[in-house]
Amino acid sequence: MMKRIYIILILVVTFISSCTDLDLKPLDGAGADFTFTDVLSYKQYMAKIFGAYMMTGQDGPAGDPDLHLVNDEGFTSYMRAYWKAQQITTDETHLTWTDGGIQDMNFQQWTSENQFVRVLYYRLALIISLSNDFLEQAEESKLDSRGFNASDKAEVIGFTKDVRFLRAMAYWHALDLFRNVPLVTKITSDPPSQATPQETFDFIESELNDIEGDLPDPQFPEPEYGRVNKAAVWMLQAKLYLNAEVYISQSKYTECLTAVNKVINSGVYSLNPVYLDNFKADNNLSQELIFTFNSDGVSSQTWGGTTFLVHAPILTTMTPADYGVDAGWSGPRATSAFVNKFADITGATDKRAIFVTTGRTLELPVPNDNASTGGYGVPKYSNKTSGGIDGSNQTFVDTDWPVFRLADAYLMYAEAVLRGGSGGDLGTALGYINDLRFRAYGDNSGDITSGELNLDFILDERSRELYWEATRRVDLIRYGLFTGGSYVWPWKGGVEAGTSTDGKYNVFPIPATDLSANPNLVQNPGF
Repeated sequence: MMKRIYIILILVVTFISSCTDLDLKPLDGAGADFTFTDVLSYKQYMAKIFGAYMMTGQDGPAGDPDLHLVNDEGFTSYMRAYWKAQQITTDETHLTWTDGGIQDMNFQQWTSENQFVRVLYYRLALIISLSNDFLEQAEESKLDSRGFNASDKAEVIGFTKDVRFLRAMAYWHALDLFRNVPLVTKITSDPPSQATPQETFDFIESELNDIEGDLPDPQFPEPEYGRVNKAAVWMLQAKLYLNAEVYISQSKYTECLTAVNKVINSGVYSLNPVYLDNFKADNNLSQELIFTFNSDGVSSQTWGGTTFLVHAPILTTMTPADYGVDAGWSGPRATSAFVNKFADITGATDKRAIFVTTGRTLELPVPNDNASTGGYGVPKYSNKTSGGIDGSNQTFVDTDWPVFRLADAYLMYAEAVLRGGSGGDLGTALGYINDLRFRAYGDNSGDITSGELNLDFILDERSRELYWEATRRVDLIRYGLFTGGSYVWPWKGGVEAGTSTDGKYNVFPIPATDLSANPNLVQNPGF
């Protein structure tokens, strides 16, 4: 199903694994003047940066990787690695594969040698470096020297707003995951130094504020599906501000409310009447999705991204064809802690309870046995359309990654009000939460009262609404429940019943390889 306005085209850019700091410079053509002869060449480069969040190299789905980090190129898909970091480290998800480092992620026992930590770090470095190079190549003086007319020059300068957003998102992820990272905005041969969390936070905030006014207003449908608009900026601002106390020990819930109010009051977005339609092969038609990373089974093939999210959760007791694909990978499954957040797991009442229980047990007694029937299946993502038709390819999926959707804006609004932010009220917050629950239950039977609306409820409701959307680790850290022993779940700390873990695991370590390569870097405490 061809739903791309522009597709990801192969660009001649080569990267080598021995040079993967945030000062990484593209080699063999990306920065050469002769490459950028017209607007299309810049658009192709921009598409490469969008694609760097989902794709893995120049010859999708595999064969010419951007980074030589692990043996399986599919593992180097950024959103695949990001999903693992945000999900299998938490109470929602357990991944049974035995690849080196996965069980350490499940158990919160990773080290600076963990291959998935390396993928996260170097993929972010790649995205940031590509962005820095693009912005250098799109400077007005270079456009003038290349003979671009005023109209073409304006279009290319418009691309720079998308790229600055993508770079700001990469830096938000870096701040959230690693906290103490180099802040590099220009290609340079000098080894970068680490910035403080405050400096990185301030940079992200400044970039988003600066590009906001130059981006198009949100509309549905978008004239170019998948491009960045103001609403994407508002959602990223809201995420940054909601977690500001974690990052920089400052309360910014009022700023969070300002951002989410812009999204909600735009009037462009609405809840999709059918919850699961947000995660299907034609989810580009959902008016709930605010920003996506696009996937197409023909034009953007990868073993990562949403191809992973559709195939991997299909367990041995499930039928792949039911989800529009040709195989299941028998990997991630629900923990009992997550299942127990639903009063009824059949989906008869709360339709968000999408569990496969037939032939399966609730508990997972062996954490590294992917053939085990332990753990319920969670087929939230599908390569079927909302009308039940298979996607364009049964191996590589059409389902877009829902980076931001309106439901999260509602939940952030309610939490920011409860945490004391100005610009909202409890009555409106209650209405937004009950809108979500009306969609989930199909009627008012799931409504809550004002007395039930509290922070603990919001945390659980975020899990019920946003599970497996790579938000859970961030949420648990914000609530002080990710590490330590006040909240445990099966296999936390490597113990079946769960146990306390060290607070150092609230962030990931700087990879040992990067510490060796750059003497300016200091390891995160405890690693």
